[in-house]
Amino acid sequence: MAPNTQDIAQDDLYGLSQITSSLFIGNAMVANNKLLLSNNHITTIINASAEVVNTFFEDIQYVQVPVSDAPNAYLYDYLDPIADHIRSVEMRNGRTLLHCATGVSRAATFCIAYLMKYHSMTLLDAHTWTKSCRPVIRPINDFWEQLIHYEFKLFSKNTVHMINSPVGLIPNIYEKEAHIMETI
Repeated sequence: MAPNTQDIAQDDLYGLSQITSSLFIGNAMVANNKLLLSNNHITTIINASAEVVNTFFEDIQYVQVPVSDAPNAYLYDYLDPIADHIRSVEMRNGRTLLHCATGVSRAATFCIAYLMKYHSMTLLDAHTWTKSCRPVIRPINDFWEQLIHYEFKLFSKNTVHMINSPVGLIPNIYEKEAHIMETI
């Protein structure tokens, strides 16, 4: 499953990150960079934002998921259809770019859901893999809660839990980080 990174221009952590042989995460600028899309053989762009407007390029299929990166934003009902769409592109030997404004929260959430559903990864493993490929990811807490529910739907168990912290409810994988922040 290790990505082949030789054809990726990753000069910026917020740029384009390869997650699998057919799935990439990027930001709004990447989605509008024709040369970068062409060089990485992107055939489908999934825009997981309400605010980013894509430039439409010939021979690229576009899907819009109009969700905001805000508390109480609901994307749970999109997790299965978007994972299924990414898989269908992969089965046709295509490549998908999943993006939001910065490629940190919404795009990462959909990527993690896809990895759980089609690569049989736990939520913890899917997050760990995605973060290793794109270190800047950080789904907002509301998206974490939805991913936790999704993991339970898929596997009838959870590997990540929400816990109370000095900064409020957070996923337990951020517990050490929250305690460090508390001491600063």
